[in-house]
Amino acid sequence: MSYTLCDKVRTLEPYQPIEGSYRIRLDANESFYSMPDEWKDEFKQIIDTLAVNRYPDPMASEMVAAFAAYYGISPDHVTATNGSDEMLYLLASAMLKRGSTVVVAEPDFSMYRFYSFLSENRVIAYGKDDLLKINVDDLIRTVNDNQADMVIFSNPCNPTGQGLTAQEARRLVCSVQALVVLDEAYMDFWDQSILQEAADYDNLIVLKTASKAVGAAALRAGFAIANPTITQALRAVKSPYNVNMLTQRCVAAIYRHHDLLKERCRTITANTRFLYQAFLKLKDAYHLSFDIIEPCANFVFVRTASAEAIFRYLLANGVAVRYFGSAGALRITAGSEEENNELLRLVERYIMEEELSENR
Repeated sequence: MSYTLCDKVRTLEPYQPIEGSYRIRLDANESFYSMPDEWKDEFKQIIDTLAVNRYPDPMASEMVAAFAAYYGISPDHVTATNGSDEMLYLLASAMLKRGSTVVVAEPDFSMYRFYSFLSENRVIAYGKDDLLKINVDDLIRTVNDNQADMVIFSNPCNPTGQGLTAQEARRLVCSVQALVVLDEAYMDFWDQSILQEAADYDNLIVLKTASKAVGAAALRAGFAIANPTITQALRAVKSPYNVNMLTQRCVAAIYRHHDLLKERCRTITANTRFLYQAFLKLKDAYHLSFDIIEPCANFVFVRTASAEAIFRYLLANGVAVRYFGSAGALRITAGSEEENNELLRLVERYIMEEELSENR
């Protein structure tokens, strides 16, 4: 007798980021900042005192306390996870029954649909408008008409950079009976968070991550913020020792650097704005048919018929960005000043070479 994989996983392929070594990486929405020497010294001290033979704190209390202090909320409302992905899977599997209805927005982060698929939930896709925005009334109607058990989307959105205002988000939460999950991974770059209100609602979970503005993607730290009842359930269904101790202590140390983190966030936001405005100037200067979405996050989303060609041209010149074939678009993370300038130089060179080729 031989074992056969079940149908839902038999043909799945592992997630594959862009492979290879590139001198500039603007494809994964990571922070361009590396560790300052101060952090390195603190990490070395942590490693020197780390009891690797012992299990980590199951509640990640030190890390949760530092996170909560940074955002001005109670640690009693925070659950720590091994990156936001662990929480996404728990929401789709443990917090819902098999066959539950989940509403996702499209385009959006693909893992919302993926984890719902693995958990054998019914997925309803709410399509955004031509400007890639969510119409809150339409979304409320979609959730209620389908008697959805959960609605989940990123705010601001990955990959478009669009966002719902806090007022619109509150209206959604108050107008549906479903569990509303707002992934605020990129909200550090905008001012419309309802993180501090999360515990006030009986049907809201706000997700956060240390991978974007905080610049700790390698450490895999995520957080879910909700009222005490939901928080108790989340802490009960997660794995007992889900966040390793090195991550717990290092991320806690990072979150204590309030001023530095806020300063970095301001710089990343300014660099994103510069990148957006530079693309607008290129569009005007060369009369391009680019559709450039004004961002609320740390990246710029550009729709163009030349998306794939530009993507491959950049790769060939050592610069990685994210290409979305189905949308005919590029998602370009804001880098350092030098990285942004090099990217723009290459994009303009591509445009000039194409014009020259067409005029031959």
